[in-house]
Amino acid sequence: MQKHSHVIAPRLRILLAEAITIGPGKAELLQRIAEKGSISAAARAMSMSYRRAWLLVDTMNRSFVGPLVGTATGGTRGGGAYLTELGKEVLAHYEAMEDKANTALAEDIARFRQWLRPDGPLPPSHGTPE
Repeated sequence: MQKHSHVIAPRLRILLAEAITIGPGKAELLQRIAEKGSISAAARAMSMSYRRAWLLVDTMNRSFVGPLVGTATGGTRGGGAYLTELGKEVLAHYEAMEDKANTALAEDIARFRQWLRPDGPLPPSHGTPE
């Protein structure tokens, strides 16, 4: 059997109109905010700018019936961020949906593996076909 070093998995995104309300990146951002207690620390952990992280949080907070991330300002240690109860519920449900999708598509993904190059894609060609 060939060894595949690349992850092959479905990527679930939930759309509301044109906006991705939650997907793999936003779910990871929520997880990091929950772990770190800070949007800026979560952004750093993901090699993302604070502005980008804040815009993603803002999109999520505006897309749901209530905010997923709450913030606190001031204090001796500065502000912070946390997942609201709704944020915790949304993240847990999204993760459960991803698990269901992975389970449901496991056989299809295994079949796809047979057709994919085990060492990843070839580098792009820089010529015109003859």
